[in-house]
Amino acid sequence: MKIETKNITVMALFSAVAIIFSYIEAILPPIWSAIPGIKVGLANIVTVTLLYKFSIKEASIVAFIRIIIIALLFGNAMTLIYSIAGFVLSVAIMDILKRTNLFSTVGVSIAGGVFHNLGQIIVAMLLLQTKEIGYYMIVLAITGTVAGILIGIASNLMLKYSNKLRL
Repeated sequence: MKIETKNITVMALFSAVAIIFSYIEAILPPIWSAIPGIKVGLANIVTVTLLYKFSIKEASIVAFIRIIIIALLFGNAMTLIYSIAGFVLSVAIMDILKRTNLFSTVGVSIAGGVFHNLGQIIVAMLLLQTKEIGYYMIVLAITGTVAGILIGIASNLMLKYSNKLRL
């Protein structure tokens, strides 16, 4: 399989943008400090954009690169496990919903935000061996919806302006 230099360059550029978004989010104070673990997920702008501009393959490659690098820079093995679980579940559901053509970019992004949180809750339930943490999903579903709306709107803008570029 021949990989074109242009594709490698574009994926590297998107990876860099996703890493920068994650870095910005890591150094900012928490949005809702009363609710632990809540983030907007700025790097998911890149994931949703790639899902629509290219495919699940490119979106997954870039997201995986970002997750590994950010875990190495700012996290640990546990943050890596939680991030990968959220990523796998969210990107899978986003791709399924996108393929149905029944949902807008914002709708797909909302599902991604909620399912990312669900993936992390499932891992927490397994690691902590308790189902009670599942109740936290109520809060995470609300915040995931809000974050999904913001990420979906930003992704729409990125898609609109990236159409002017020759990618």
